[in-house]
Amino acid sequence: METLKAVFFGPDPQTQMRKCNQLIRANTRQLDRDIAQLKTLESKTRQYIMNSSKRAQRNPSQAKQANMEAKTFARELVRIRKQSTRLHTSRAQLQSVQMQVNEAFSVRKIQGSLKKSTGIMKDVNTLVRMPELNATMRQLSTELVRAGIIEEMVDDAIPNNELLEEEEEEAEEEVDKVLQEILHGKLSQVEGVQPEKPLEEAPEPEDEFADQEATLEQMRGRLEALKS
Repeated sequence: METLKAVFFGPDPQTQMRKCNQLIRANTRQLDRDIAQLKTLESKTRQYIMNSSKRAQRNPSQAKQANMEAKTFARELVRIRKQSTRLHTSRAQLQSVQMQVNEAFSVRKIQGSLKKSTGIMKDVNTLVRMPELNATMRQLSTELVRAGIIEEMVDDAIPNNELLEEEEEEAEEEVDKVLQEILHGKLSQVEGVQPEKPLEEAPEPEDEFADQEATLEQMRGRLEALKS
C-alpha cells in the first residue's frame, strides 16, 4: 500500500523524515564509538609518556632513549587529539543537520512545500567527505534529494590524504606543549641527571619497554582504522 501511494502521490513526508533521522542517528552512533576509542587511546598514550619519563628518571643512562620515546608518543597524542577534535566538530555538524532537516519537514507540513536549503547541503557535503561517514552520509544525501531539501550533490570529495594532510603535520611546538602538560617540564631535566631520591613506585621491568615499537605500530594502526 505504501509503495502504491509513493508511486502515485510521491514519498510520504513522515516516512522520509523517519528515514533521514534513522540515518543521522546511525552516523551519530558511529562518531560516538570512534570518539570513545580515541579517548581510550589518548589515555593509554599519556600513560606511555609518563612511563618513559619514569624510566629516564630511574635510569639516567637510558634517559636519552626514553626521552625520544616520550616525544614519539607525544606526536601520536597530537594526532589523536586532532582526530578527536575533528570528530567532535563533525558530530556538532550532524546535530545541526538533524535540526535543520526536522525544521524543513515541519515547514513543509504547515506550508505544503519545501524550500531547498543551502545550509543543509553545505553541511552534508562536508560530512560526506569524512571516511568514517561516507557511506551512510551518501544514503542521507540521497534521501534529502528525494525529499527536495537539497539539490543533487556533485561528487567532488577530495582524497583522504589531502583532507587529512594538515593533521599529519605535528609541529614540534605542539609536541612540546603536550610533554609540558603531562610531565610538567620533567623531560628536559632528566637527561644525565641522577634522581635525588628513589621513586616510590616499584621499578618496572625493562622488558616492558622492549616492545615500544610494536606498541606504537598498534596505536598508529588503530588511529588509521578510524580514518578509513
